[in-house]
Amino acid sequence: MSTLQERLAALSPARLRGVRRGIEKESLRAQPDGQLALTPHPAALGSALTHPHITTDFSESQLELITGVHSGVEAALDELTQVHQFTYRVLNELGDERLWVSSMPCGLPTDETIPIGRYGSSNVGRAKSVYRMGLSHRYGRRMQTISGIHYNWSLPEVSSEQYFALIRNFRRHAFLLLYLFGASPALCSSFVAGRPHELRPIGEGSMHMPFGTSLRMGRLGYQSEAQSSLQVSYNSLEGYGASLQDALTRPWPAYESIGIRNPGGDYNQLGTTLLQIENEFYGTIRPKRVIYPGERPLHALRERGVEYVEVRLMDLDPFVPVGITAQTIRFLDVFLLHCLLSDSPDDTPQEIAELAHNQHLTAARGREPGLQLLRGGQEIALTEWGADLVAQCRPIAQALDAAHGGSDYTQSLDAAVTGLRDPHSLPSARVLAAMAADHGDSFTGFVRARSESTRQALLLRPFAAEDHARFVQASADSIEAQKAIEAADTMPFEIYRQQYVSPARLGLGVRARSPVPV
Repeated sequence: MSTLQERLAALSPARLRGVRRGIEKESLRAQPDGQLALTPHPAALGSALTHPHITTDFSESQLELITGVHSGVEAALDELTQVHQFTYRVLNELGDERLWVSSMPCGLPTDETIPIGRYGSSNVGRAKSVYRMGLSHRYGRRMQTISGIHYNWSLPEVSSEQYFALIRNFRRHAFLLLYLFGASPALCSSFVAGRPHELRPIGEGSMHMPFGTSLRMGRLGYQSEAQSSLQVSYNSLEGYGASLQDALTRPWPAYESIGIRNPGGDYNQLGTTLLQIENEFYGTIRPKRVIYPGERPLHALRERGVEYVEVRLMDLDPFVPVGITAQTIRFLDVFLLHCLLSDSPDDTPQEIAELAHNQHLTAARGREPGLQLLRGGQEIALTEWGADLVAQCRPIAQALDAAHGGSDYTQSLDAAVTGLRDPHSLPSARVLAAMAADHGDSFTGFVRARSESTRQALLLRPFAAEDHARFVQASADSIEAQKAIEAADTMPFEIYRQQYVSPARLGLGVRARSPVPV
């Protein structure tokens, strides 16, 4: 019996049923013609600062829809669907905006015209907007309009050390998720206007990579010279914390030249260090912990350990109404358990560089016949490595099916086997095929059509009056909560900012107090 099988055998059915998950889904608000909606966040959706399920991400035009924590896959999807139904009803009452169903953005205006999220006059609200202004100076606003799905996952009785072992394996094998579930092989030309890129023109106003899977996770995605200088290790919580602390406290000349304020006194960014705050560090997966009011995320991790992981590389699936299927979620559950239960040697700088190579290659050329990745310095075919991993996952899927009943988890692996054998069945290939068949190879034409059909499907879906009333009440409550925060503020914003970014609040025995997280 292998080590993986021994560890799997030690997991009781009750513990397997103890997996908890939550979903966060970003989507741009778009006009019917495929251009970015420049209207404010609708008041009927509540306060983006305090609503538990409906907020904004980088842009005022970028909704983020959030579920609670669920023990069941279908329950998580049901809640995500309800949040969508309420959102679409509000948008429909206000006009004809709709959610853009692709990870790569709709038609974008000039960079400075893309609106940054606004969260009111409180210190925490202002800090959220200033942080986003810093992102716009550092990376440009276009890059921030990319949208995705984040999958939050935990299993009972898992230590921080075990979660970091999971994270190391996840990073090693993340290419498989990009290959199977990437759905962004094309984009609107406005996204790359004035930027160097390797994309090829296709149709009117569109660019693509013929064998691309997830341009969002490639070189066009959330990248920067500064962040590429980070060699963050995931070998321990201590090492990870030290890497993050260094990035949060290290002055960065390019950002120092931007300054914290402009000559007119308006804020450019929260600070001039390599990272303003923890959330600016981009990765395919993050260790996470629920934080107390006012606590820094790194402090929470150091004080109380890892509570769950956040998977960050999933594209929106434009072929399904809420962007992700139950089958995909079940594959993620199996995949994450495989990452947890398999041996996980420490990473090295050489391996970290190899993983970045594999990620970029899979994002840009993942479906290319015979594509070779690097594993331990040796070339191996992507499909061969992927098939090995799926085969190793099979006992895990069978154990989950035994714990839950049915064969849904095994079927999620069968679909992956099909995808490895037939790349034409993958979402990224289906996007390009639909663009060619029905939209003259136009990315915008394809996503406009998918966005409209998604809008219609969710508006026509039955939505109980009591559910609608519950969301209306949540919106009203969130607005009152924002007003209460604003009324309670007494600290000048500059003092608040200085306290929030203080290195003393990053943990290692220092107790955090006061300001609320960004």
